[in-house]
Amino acid sequence: MTDTEIYTVAALYRFTPIADASALRAMLKPAFAELGICGSLLVAPEGINGTLAGSATAVDQMLALLAQTTGLPRADVKFSTSPFKPFDRLKVRLKKEIITFNQLDANPNQRVGTYVEPKDWDALINDPSVVVLDTRNTYETMVGTFKGAIDPGIEQFSDFANFVRETLDPTKHSKIAMYCTGGIRCEKASAFMLAEGFPEVYHLKGGILKYLEEIPQEQSTWNGECYVFDRRMAVGHGLATGAHAMCFSCGYALNEADQTHALYEAGVSCHHCHATTSDADKARYRMRHVQMTSQMTSHKCAG
Repeated sequence: MTDTEIYTVAALYRFTPIADASALRAMLKPAFAELGICGSLLVAPEGINGTLAGSATAVDQMLALLAQTTGLPRADVKFSTSPFKPFDRLKVRLKKEIITFNQLDANPNQRVGTYVEPKDWDALINDPSVVVLDTRNTYETMVGTFKGAIDPGIEQFSDFANFVRETLDPTKHSKIAMYCTGGIRCEKASAFMLAEGFPEVYHLKGGILKYLEEIPQEQSTWNGECYVFDRRMAVGHGLATGAHAMCFSCGYALNEADQTHALYEAGVSCHHCHATTSDADKARYRMRHVQMTSQMTSHKCAG
């Protein structure tokens, strides 16, 4: 495939015990490479997690292999498309956890909270007795969120445990509803909160991505866009590519106003990092951006 073709993007994860994670990685990486898949997949003893892209046929074959080796149901995969190659290359990595949390009691292979289908989500979070938690990092919540949700103000997911212990009380906050991008963080967070004694813990099945895929915008309580971890930066309802861009230097999600700021330079820096980026770095980033833009233009002309 080239940068000008339509890519099918599959966001997926599955908690399932894997007896030999190293052997699974060694088998999957060359198989995916042969299919022309790009993106990232994490493999750990507790399961798999990743976002991968390729032609529709290649993604179908990739998912068939994952179903065979890990039991991944196709119905659990979140699909979208990209008008350009969303990842530079393929990465299949071996990890201790498929989402780092560092809490031994958070084991989704043993127990998790109650799944809530997207169609039932709004009714749940509109219940005044429910505490709604966004389990994502601050830079993600800045792009979009559900009305009334609590932003834990964390820089990494492993900090969520401290937020819960310092802020919430199982005797006072008995009914918890949480959400994240694709559902994986909520699996661990819900297992953790149950272990901490919270009696009712619910989480959005398939995460924000499934909600945006299934719920029409006119019926939605979602505000903004959803941060995603690829070149698209963010997606909106129907999982259409959003208006946000990523700062190459600091990784901040930039809205349309940020992109017109006097200190913003595409591929170089933004107003968040302009003062902390050296002139040498700016020159290097600028040269890289010119090269990448030239390559993309030549692809389009060739097509």
